[in-house]
Amino acid sequence: MRNLKLTIQYDGNKYCGWQKQPNSPGIQGTIEYAIYEITKEKVNITGSGRTDAGVHALGQVANFKTNSNIPADRMPDALNAKLPKDISIISCEEVDEDFHSRYSAKGKIYRYLIYNKPYRSPLYKDTSYHVRYDLDIEKMRLEAKSLLGEHDFKGFMSSGSSVKDTVRTIYDISIKEGEDLIVFEVEGNGFLYNMVRIIVGTLIDIGRGRICKSMEEIIASGDRGQCGHTAPAHGLFLKKVHY
Repeated sequence: MRNLKLTIQYDGNKYCGWQKQPNSPGIQGTIEYAIYEITKEKVNITGSGRTDAGVHALGQVANFKTNSNIPADRMPDALNAKLPKDISIISCEEVDEDFHSRYSAKGKIYRYLIYNKPYRSPLYKDTSYHVRYDLDIEKMRLEAKSLLGEHDFKGFMSSGSSVKDTVRTIYDISIKEGEDLIVFEVEGNGFLYNMVRIIVGTLIDIGRGRICKSMEEIIASGDRGQCGHTAPAHGLFLKKVHY
């Protein structure tokens, strides 16, 4: 069998998340059905990780095994003809049999968009978090530096996760101001449940003066209650997966 690696973009607003659910549309199940329509094979595609309901992707990666002889470079066009317009396969390549989109991954980059204006924008409403309050961006950048390196991020994980090891390494963090949007990006070797959204929410609360403790103190506490709010899902994008 061939092992095909897909790189996928999607708008997550209308989906229950990556993982297929019995009574709700998921990205995974939608793509599997498109594969069935062009190959007549019932396959299981494996994603690099689950994205929650409302979260988007610029570069989600998934792989699946197939007996189809459709060339890899023709697979995106074939699948996109069957997929809804809010999901797109942007590349496909044949990879080694032992490639696994989740277990072979070495790290990920997430992007979060903040619309920091007094009034909402109908253009950015589905892809950014509207924060109407003034934010001290320089203070946010300064405190974000404490997240770099290896730390126990237990306090930055939502309840409901069964993960035991909460130590993760953050390689890079940036907060850039554009004309309309503040673009937050974080790169790490892995992320806990809602970790990026809690980091963003904490930095926002620091930037507007609601949290006076330093990020260093918050990390050391290991206490979810010391962190800020969880930023909403629709501002988050899985940008890239490293292998």
